[in-house]
Amino acid sequence: MTNPITTVWPGRPYPRGAYWDGEGVNFAIFSEHAEKVELCLFDTKGKTEVQRIELKECSDMIWHCYLPEARPGLLYGLRVHGPYCPEEGHRFNPHKLLIEPYAKDIVGTPRWSDAHFGYSIGSKHEDLSFNRKDNASVMPKCRVVDQSFNWGNDQPPDIRWHEMVIYELHVKGFTMQHPDIPAKFRGTYAGLAMAPAIEHLKSLGVTTVELLPVHTFLDDRYLVEQDLRNYWGYNSIGFLAPDSRYSASGEISEFKTMVKALHKAGIEVILDVVYNHTAEGNHLGPTLSFRGLDNASYYRLTGDNPRYNMDYTGCGNTLDMQQSCVLQLLMDSLRYWVLDMHVDGFRFDLASALAREFHEVNQLGTFFDTIRQDPVLSTIKLIAEPWDLGEGGYQVGNFPLGWAEWNDKYRDCIRSYWKGDGGLLGELAQRLTGSSDLYERSGRKPHASINFINAHDGFTLHDLVTYDGKHNEANHEDNRDGNDNNRSWNCGVEGETDDPEINTLRARQKRNLLATLMFSQGVPMLLAGDEMGRTQQGNNNAYCQDNAISWLNWDLKPQDKDLLEFTQRIIKLRKEHPLLRRRYFFQGRPIRGGEVKDLIWLNPDGAEMSDEDWNQAFSRCLGVHMVGDTLRETDERGRRLLDNNLLLLINAHHEEIAFTLPEFDEHNRWDVLLDTFDNTGTPEASRYKAGQAYPVQGRSLVLLKQGKIS
Repeated sequence: MTNPITTVWPGRPYPRGAYWDGEGVNFAIFSEHAEKVELCLFDTKGKTEVQRIELKECSDMIWHCYLPEARPGLLYGLRVHGPYCPEEGHRFNPHKLLIEPYAKDIVGTPRWSDAHFGYSIGSKHEDLSFNRKDNASVMPKCRVVDQSFNWGNDQPPDIRWHEMVIYELHVKGFTMQHPDIPAKFRGTYAGLAMAPAIEHLKSLGVTTVELLPVHTFLDDRYLVEQDLRNYWGYNSIGFLAPDSRYSASGEISEFKTMVKALHKAGIEVILDVVYNHTAEGNHLGPTLSFRGLDNASYYRLTGDNPRYNMDYTGCGNTLDMQQSCVLQLLMDSLRYWVLDMHVDGFRFDLASALAREFHEVNQLGTFFDTIRQDPVLSTIKLIAEPWDLGEGGYQVGNFPLGWAEWNDKYRDCIRSYWKGDGGLLGELAQRLTGSSDLYERSGRKPHASINFINAHDGFTLHDLVTYDGKHNEANHEDNRDGNDNNRSWNCGVEGETDDPEINTLRARQKRNLLATLMFSQGVPMLLAGDEMGRTQQGNNNAYCQDNAISWLNWDLKPQDKDLLEFTQRIIKLRKEHPLLRRRYFFQGRPIRGGEVKDLIWLNPDGAEMSDEDWNQAFSRCLGVHMVGDTLRETDERGRRLLDNNLLLLINAHHEEIAFTLPEFDEHNRWDVLLDTFDNTGTPEASRYKAGQAYPVQGRSLVLLKQGKIS
């Protein structure tokens, strides 16, 4: 801004935020309890506040004005006047410059100081005191944007749920060390849009990238003071603005260009979104946006003492889904990312917190009802992290129709099974076949289960088979942080080793886990880097490690290249065989008047599993016979899908087990598609007769096909 604004019109209460209509900018800000709202304008560098404009119009609690002289690029913030009465839930402080909730571009990061806090730190009854220090010079600024962009013929890839292979990645970490991406673009949206990044995704065979949070977020003060960062980004402060630290150009169009490039490659984009809390923390946190705009309207406060926040998230606060202003903000944010940014879906962090109407979790809460009836949001991919930290917050299997869920029961069962724990065959059968015990009763299909072995939160695949315990010393919390229940096994030695036998076993265990993931019903999710042996050196909570601990290492050793090729192969097998990605649950009985079951569970003798077999705690071996002739599914054009009969043999026992291959109809042979005992997945012998014993090596998995389709 170079010249002061001289003309102020009343404007309109909608759309919310700052909206450039081609001639001027309309500002509309919600605050129920405010007494005065000021729009603060800054110079082009955001250093100096050059003008304040009072929003004198207020319609239905929306404060608004129109500036016909304003243009895109204008930097601004808010100051809101009202009661400072923490005992009643009000924390207005006009000495604090505030981020506008609907800002679509936020420039800069806060330079932490005591000025960001509405109370005087160190005073008696701290948060009841009042801090008159001004924080404008060390606050980020909002920027007015021109939302126009040439999308050309961009179309969503529209991958069907059962055909998805999700790849969870961090925008910065994925490309930060990629040698074929120019240095200035590494760690950015532009870097992810470049050919080397997209070629890796395409060669791997993934259909969908799930990006860790890209909403504007803040680094916590206590982390910055330890020279750490909130790397994962689960600390949102701007729900409509892509975080500028991932932008090489500083323009929001860079994010759109990334989405357009991924779409052109046939890859969907899903965002991990954090709508359950904000970066302002508990009642002792800073005043940066919502707290100063209207604390009592935006946050869930304790009923008997609104001085304090209700905390279902472990992050100090919870947004109040009972308030219409919060619900509208979240809906407007979601629609913006779909309609203006062209993303294909969302994964909701701690989604149970969004379902809390009162204290209890209500699966048919207003938030979910609103999404279900929305003509835009009801048609996209919706994935819940189905828990929060409050009472009754664990809701795996209880989300409504239209929602898929991260299935941690799958993760825990598969980890425990390959670790060697006993008594798991019954649950293993459920997890391999899509977890019908969790999802079928509500009318959902196997794709409701997002299957994963590893995710950003926890061990990487390599570390899962390399460490018995966490090693989080780099987080400066004396290794107290992070989960202690990892269900990991170091295969004999803690940490890295030169022992060839242990390294051979670890490599096979990685192949076992990956193959199990890709050959299970449901939607597989792969953690970025697991396909090539990424390690975090035993850190299972690397949320604050914005460094080589978290970034992908593209300098691959021979064993890493082998694992990458193996992963490419199993994803290809999944895509080639419709039986491995069914739209409907197996029934385990003859289908539609036929004589053959669609699924047969086998013991090592080649006979159908008996109740006694299922209940033997020492059993570690299981056969899954999937019958191709019973497949009654079609592609999107109505053409019937055909497949061979498949046999999956899994052996978590440490010794070889001879598994008798079953006989079926007129077919008399089994062809081996994959055997994880070999580092390439290909055994020496590839063809066996029905009735012959196949040597399933200790701790290995085998996939075979039977007969031919005419």
